[in-house]
Amino acid sequence: MSDAEIALFQKELEGKPIGERIAFWADKFVGTPYDPDPLGEYVTKNLIVADERVDCMYLSFRTLELSLGKTPSEALMIALDKRFFDKGKIANGKVINYENRFEYGEDMLDSGKWGREITAEIGPLTEIRGSRGREKVKIISKESLQALLNTNSPCKCKTSSIHNGDMLFFIKSPDKRIMDEIVGHIGIVKKEDGVLYLIHASGSKNRDGVVKKVLLSEYIKSMPFIGVRMSRFD
Repeated sequence: MSDAEIALFQKELEGKPIGERIAFWADKFVGTPYDPDPLGEYVTKNLIVADERVDCMYLSFRTLELSLGKTPSEALMIALDKRFFDKGKIANGKVINYENRFEYGEDMLDSGKWGREITAEIGPLTEIRGSRGREKVKIISKESLQALLNTNSPCKCKTSSIHNGDMLFFIKSPDKRIMDEIVGHIGIVKKEDGVLYLIHASGSKNRDGVVKKVLLSEYIKSMPFIGVRMSRFD
């Protein structure tokens, strides 16, 4: 998408709730090929914009930047904040300090830069073993989330508590961690006519994939993760 096209959509979306903007931009990436580069093509090439192929982290980055920015150039400036523990730096059109970037989804969430954590507002919490300085982590278990999404369930939670543009950080079982990672995947909620969908970069670094929009309930049913943490921009 050209900068002119991006600017047009940003103008049309101005004034709409941030969650709606996030869901809109995530939806624009549906069908985009998965990025097989182990580091991420944007990191390897020291780029901010690398929209031709995406992984789950880049999809989250770019979606939020386009949603918060009022212009394409403002989105790039936001990227230099949201992708990094501190600030990104550019020289000669290239990012020169991607070593300072977020590499773990849990670091994004815990930084405070990635919205307000709403995990405790959505459903009952389960505590699991943490890593990298976190003794314990509180999540909504897969079973609790399935109950939440089952309209016939007696669970007190309601799907109305999940909003357009909410970000889901999917949690790996401690026994399946490879690099001490807690978050194994990230996706974005889009709500259409009251139905919850998940937009996510479906793939892995050793096989092909594509950004998909799927029923959230169906994804949760078959996902390889043990639960989620969630954040919201409001």
